[in-house]
Amino acid sequence: MLDLSALPRHGGALRDASTRYGVPLADWLDLSTGINPHPYPIPGFAMADLQRLPDPADLAALIAAARTHCGATPDSAVAAVPGSDLALRLLPLVAMAGDVAIVGPTYSGHAEAWRAVGRNVAETSSLAEAASRAGIVVLVNPNNPDGRPIAPAELLRFADELGQRGGMLVVDEAFGEIAPDLSVIPELGGRPIVVLRSFGKFFGLAGIRLGFAVGLSEPIGRLQGLLGDWPVSGPAIALGLQALADLGWQSDARERLRAGRARLSVLLAEAGLEIEGGTDLFVLVRAPSAVAIHEGLARQGIWTRIFADRPHHIRFGLPPDDQFDRLSEALRRL
Repeated sequence: MLDLSALPRHGGALRDASTRYGVPLADWLDLSTGINPHPYPIPGFAMADLQRLPDPADLAALIAAARTHCGATPDSAVAAVPGSDLALRLLPLVAMAGDVAIVGPTYSGHAEAWRAVGRNVAETSSLAEAASRAGIVVLVNPNNPDGRPIAPAELLRFADELGQRGGMLVVDEAFGEIAPDLSVIPELGGRPIVVLRSFGKFFGLAGIRLGFAVGLSEPIGRLQGLLGDWPVSGPAIALGLQALADLGWQSDARERLRAGRARLSVLLAEAGLEIEGGTDLFVLVRAPSAVAIHEGLARQGIWTRIFADRPHHIRFGLPPDDQFDRLSEALRRL
């Protein structure tokens, strides 16, 4: 019987999976992480990007590009971070005092981060309940792993309510690139909101470790102070500047991901699986045999995401276009 507590907390970790299931590392199809399987083409880096410390002017240009890309208004502060996951783990160190409510179930890193600094953390099933229980409310929009969306207007209304009590709303938009209409960034207007954005998921380059934090100047400024003068690498700056400005690639990628999600949903439904939610980067399935499905696919070199606290759910990331048949055949064998 598979020990769910021993699974990697965030997907990935293919070397351990390779050892466990006897599948060579190069033969895996990794569907566990919800990352674009068709990454942005990596440019050739200048040697200076690797040899020299990142130039403050280049970092400022990257932040300006991120501001434009996200639609941030001039009254919002923007910080570049080495991945949004690190930002969410540092945020509890710079946020105001108070209890925390997290709208869940969602990405486990949020609760871990706030509890690690001694905050009282409650998980709630709705934004209204969260706002009634704590001064600091955290949510993911669209949510991970079920894709649940919350309209920006609703977020703004609750942010205003929290602000009247001296609180704050934290919105993790790690998957926001595929649902730009859900982003609250263009409407921040000085409200007590901090938004976290990922670069690696949509652009398919999670290993570059780049993201952004947008919102109130005080917590964002403190976050920048923790990260220091060189928060991201020279190659990350160069790549980010190019990718954020490439609107044509972004538009094509969104269309390709929408088509891929539709294709994956049909494939999973034809395999008799009940689709419970998702985004254009992953699909969540509910199945009493989720653990057995995960293991059966792993023995065929396909790595999916299951959850220790939700053992009847399994999440499938999008395969590359040429790997759908492999997934379909593997499910058929099960």
